[in-house]
Amino acid sequence: MVWIKQTLYIIFFLIILQSCDKRQVKIHPAKENITESVYASGIVKSRDQYEVFSPVNGLIQKIFVREGDTVKKNDAIIEVKSETAKLNIENAKLTLENAEVRANMDKLNEAQTNIIFLKSKLKNDSSLLERQRNLWNNNIGTRNELEQRELAYKNDLASYKGAVYRYDELYRQLNFNAAQSKNNLKINQTLANDFIIKSRINGKVYSLAKEDGEMVTTQSPIAVIGGTGSFILELEVDEYDIEKIKPGQKVLITMDSYKNKIFEATVTRIIPFMNDRTRSFTIEGTFDTKPPVLYPNLTVEANILIQSKENVITIPLDYLIDDSLVRLTADKKRKVITGLKDYQKVEILSGLSVGDEIIKPEQ
Repeated sequence: MVWIKQTLYIIFFLIILQSCDKRQVKIHPAKENITESVYASGIVKSRDQYEVFSPVNGLIQKIFVREGDTVKKNDAIIEVKSETAKLNIENAKLTLENAEVRANMDKLNEAQTNIIFLKSKLKNDSSLLERQRNLWNNNIGTRNELEQRELAYKNDLASYKGAVYRYDELYRQLNFNAAQSKNNLKINQTLANDFIIKSRINGKVYSLAKEDGEMVTTQSPIAVIGGTGSFILELEVDEYDIEKIKPGQKVLITMDSYKNKIFEATVTRIIPFMNDRTRSFTIEGTFDTKPPVLYPNLTVEANILIQSKENVITIPLDYLIDDSLVRLTADKKRKVITGLKDYQKVEILSGLSVGDEIIKPEQ
């Protein structure tokens, strides 16, 4: 009997504990300020920052700068050696030499000789035709002989005109080929000059990814150059939130490099193109309160302030059921209309007053 009583006491004690665990947590709505914001993450970039690419595949012949150096626009950064470029220039020179008129004088002389021969033949047949006509007028000779002379003259005239046309066309084509070859040579020489890669801006060399003698391709960046005076924020915003973002909105910034500090910024630009891979949009911002030292590619986390209200009724987010209901008692719920939300609380537009008591839903 004793062990039965002990068992009953234990069961009773456990029931008491369980009922204590299930005590309902009740609160009253509060009147306070609330701010809605959109989360974003991103990096710091120097203004006008860009990646430097080589226009050709080749070997680095010389690097003119070091990381941290300041450069001016059109300063030489890197020289790339490309054997293909040299071969292209040599081929262009050979083509030009072969295309120039003086290299094709034999063709022109041959055409000119043919013109002289046909002109002489035309003159001779013209004399014979005139003679045959005089004979015909004096009733000497036959009609057939006159027609043969006329046909020979017409054929010679057509051949002469054709030879002159072909000479002119050959001369024009040779001049065209020579001009085109000159342009091709200039293009290849210009491309060769492009192998000395120059800075597009006045700025600083923040990164060099290659060393002398290394291979470069047109696909991989070889340096990063940016402005020296100012920095911007490049933030990624989810596609579901982008319609809320507008230029001029305030941004609160936190950075791993500055623990427990908050900096302010302003949205300046929205890039109107969605990244298919991340399903996000890029927005840019400028610092209003800037950290004392900044470097490109520092990571940041941001809260973009959408709107705020003062002295409104709010409840904790975890007291809201299905975004539109609150629990008044164990078996009674009430529909509410919500407004702004942050990460902890939600505004109640209607359905509750500060005098109401609500219960936290069971998880």
